[in-house]
Amino acid sequence: MSTLHLLPVLLAGGSGTRLWPLSRELYPKQFLSLVDEHSLLQNTAHRAAALPGALPPLVICGEPHRFIAAEQLRQAGTPGCVMLEPEGRNTAPAAAVAALHAQERSGPDTLVFLMAADHAIRDQTAFRTAVDHAVALAQAGRIVTFGIQPTHPETGYGYLQAGEPLPPHGHAVARFIEKPPLATAQALIAQGGHYWNGGMFLFRADVFLKELERLEPAMLEQAREALARGQRDLDFVRLDAAAFKACRNDSIDYAVMEKTALAALVTLDAGWDDVGSWTYLAQRSADARGNRVRGDVLLEDADNNLVQATSRLVSLVGVRDHIVVETADAILVTTRDHAQDVKKVVQRLKADGRSEAQLHPRVFRPWGWYESISAGERFQVKRIQVAPGQKLSLQMHHHRAEHWIVVHGTARVTCEDKVFLLAENESTYIPLGHRHRLENPGAIPLEIIEVQSGGYLGEDDIVRFEDIYGRSGG
Repeated sequence: MSTLHLLPVLLAGGSGTRLWPLSRELYPKQFLSLVDEHSLLQNTAHRAAALPGALPPLVICGEPHRFIAAEQLRQAGTPGCVMLEPEGRNTAPAAAVAALHAQERSGPDTLVFLMAADHAIRDQTAFRTAVDHAVALAQAGRIVTFGIQPTHPETGYGYLQAGEPLPPHGHAVARFIEKPPLATAQALIAQGGHYWNGGMFLFRADVFLKELERLEPAMLEQAREALARGQRDLDFVRLDAAAFKACRNDSIDYAVMEKTALAALVTLDAGWDDVGSWTYLAQRSADARGNRVRGDVLLEDADNNLVQATSRLVSLVGVRDHIVVETADAILVTTRDHAQDVKKVVQRLKADGRSEAQLHPRVFRPWGWYESISAGERFQVKRIQVAPGQKLSLQMHHHRAEHWIVVHGTARVTCEDKVFLLAENESTYIPLGHRHRLENPGAIPLEIIEVQSGGYLGEDDIVRFEDIYGRSGG
């Protein structure tokens, strides 16, 4: 019997609307530590790495998230390949390029395990057992989807109806059901044999590609072209933009699963959730009065609340069934019954052109991160952290000068033709228009306070001359 090769494919797109204000467009929920000290992406990577025959993962995400994804995989000890979509085209084109990549990488019989990077699963043993059952079916030529054991009549998920048994541990898929109204969802659960569609798929690369060629030949050809004409960029695979955007925006359910005779279902009862709103987190690890708190929180006569504080003390008095989430630049107050409406706030922020919809107070870059501490007319103060061995681009600014003060670690500074070191409590001045660079030559994080002054302090006032991360222009 040939060696088992299983490629975990972690779909890490996302717009960061439902868990605002913690999640933002440029830092969506898959990168947040919501259920433990690891991010949802890292937990998904750990789950995948523990499976038999697991190869290093393939993460598919958008351009703005590439460095965050790569760094989180590195921190999790599960480095892999990061494939960049020039534009989100739903799960069918993503599955196509993943299957082509798997076939090219480790052979046509490679198993591809497609899963969302932002879901949570509590019972790892049950998950592993379900995957073992799916592997057996996939090796036999089935395209397997996972039916989640429902715990209540949910209207936000699609449903799968189990058909005839496929020994030893599966079923054919009798029917795919769109997100139902409440009465229909109640009837499906009462009838039995119906499961939530969890959006996870496991299949042999060659089997899936053969079905895609039969059902969606144009999509397969465009995906093949996008991969073939794609470019390697550092540790990333950048799909060809024109070819990939030509793929029809379609889900794997519509494009393949509802049309193929090879669809199979394996049930999963493992505490799965798509972490689709604050309600899920409000139900986890509550205290005796039903409160779940994180950060500096003080409660008095309060019950059944979720309170998350990131930068200051948050107090609740005489409050019940509320969700309060505080960040440095925004505060959300809602009730459990209205948690799904948070995305409406994000839509209004976007319509008004406000940065709170897109940017997190802490902005992540390939070299580390920065956050704004204070700002006013003609000045801004930032806290900057540079990871060991990393360096910012060699750059200059047309409209601002900068003062740097080292508060932790050692900095190597380039300013025009001078290169020198700064230790803790030392500082330097970067005049307007001077070429400069900040580096961390040490083994510990470098932290500095940067004071900017000038007529324009926007992030687009950057002219890059040299950059190890392949960025250019502003």
